[in-house]
Amino acid sequence: MLAEVARALALPVGGVMVDATVGLGGHASAILEANPTIRLIGIDCDEKALVVTKERLRCYGERAVCLQGNFSELPDLLDSMHVTQIEGLLVDLGVSSMQLEDAERGFSFLHAGPLDMRMDQRQTKTAADLLHTLSPQQLVALLRQYGEEPYAERIARAICLARRQAPLQGTRELAQLITRTVPRRGQRLHPATRTFQALRMAVNDEPTYLERFLAVGPPRLTPGGRLVCLAFHSIEDRLVKQAFQRYGHGFAAVTKKPLRPTLQEIQVNPRARSARLRVLQRL
Repeated sequence: MLAEVARALALPVGGVMVDATVGLGGHASAILEANPTIRLIGIDCDEKALVVTKERLRCYGERAVCLQGNFSELPDLLDSMHVTQIEGLLVDLGVSSMQLEDAERGFSFLHAGPLDMRMDQRQTKTAADLLHTLSPQQLVALLRQYGEEPYAERIARAICLARRQAPLQGTRELAQLITRTVPRRGQRLHPATRTFQALRMAVNDEPTYLERFLAVGPPRLTPGGRLVCLAFHSIEDRLVKQAFQRYGHGFAAVTKKPLRPTLQEIQVNPRARSARLRVLQRL
């Protein structure tokens, strides 16, 4: 949703904007290209992604700076740059295509890899740790809360039975276990989709960091500045919507309902089909 993001930000001439989950710099490079007077600060916790992004944005010179960190640390990161307020703020939630395609990161059930799922490789907790240490009740709660998985009890029971025999070794073994456990008739999603989402969100503590970001990010906007949030499932979108509703005096939601990608974009990029864009403006 490059065009929709650019329109939603409505950046003025000059000033600073932050791409708080810069990833591989797709949105960042498009924004810098379309706004030749804007300075951009890109933030990401994934060191591998930042290596690629820094090289991609090198052509913009001092207009683009990339920092490693979690988007919930926005105030501290801005303070380290001696930036007090910003004209625009973008957050693109969830997992990136690069992370999904890298089998060694363990995000995808389509590739054989370790049960890792860490966005920030500096942290120690992995998906394997959760699968092997959580109680059956904790696994059920995790799958329901972060995956909205209707077969949470059945999957948790199968995981606990399997780990008694031997530790789960990788993404493919887990995906096959879930496929054998969950009926697929009439399902559009792969049976392992919700479980992998739940594990990823728990490993990276995504809801906690998102809520923290939504509390500290908007106050850093200048009057007229906008926060643009791209969510990719109902849990993220619900947290964004609720946070926007809590902002009263001095802020207004620009989007009453989330904007969705066009059919043309979905045909070119099927992963965009679940995107939901919401905008908050400081008055």
